[in-house]
Amino acid sequence: MVLACIKIFVSRIIDVSLGTLRTMFVVKGNKIVSSLIAFVEVFVWFYAARVALVSYDNSIMIAIFYSLGYATGTYLGTLLNEMLVDGIYNIEVISSKIKVSDILKIKKANYGLSVVKTIDNKLIIYLSISKKRYKDCIKLIKSIDKDSFIVVNDAKVAFNGYFRKRT
Repeated sequence: MVLACIKIFVSRIIDVSLGTLRTMFVVKGNKIVSSLIAFVEVFVWFYAARVALVSYDNSIMIAIFYSLGYATGTYLGTLLNEMLVDGIYNIEVISSKIKVSDILKIKKANYGLSVVKTIDNKLIIYLSISKKRYKDCIKLIKSIDKDSFIVVNDAKVAFNGYFRKRT
């Protein structure tokens, strides 16, 4: 039974991690990679399900290890997503405290941005950045105005600007 639990646990980690990555590739529009991942994902899931279902042990441990593998796979899949799948975040910052000198500071940190002044003298700053630069950008904005209202959205694609095609 111990061997079956380990097989199920590891298989679920692999197939759920792959499922999380596949979902991200589908969202990003990468059909080929997502289809290949789907094949491997279901193959591994079938193996895990078969081991779990043909086990002659009525122990709750099979279900526990199946569930633990799923939860661990979800966690690992999100970590892999952060490391492997690049993306673009659109960030909107609304502030009444940010000044022109602060905007220049953000530009100097090599973030492309657009600024709109509202009728109530607030600034709305729009940024589109690589997911890998997200934490540093938010840290910079909060160092300028910790009370600013920040909205972050995942973008499917961006053209031109700071996202020009690499040559």
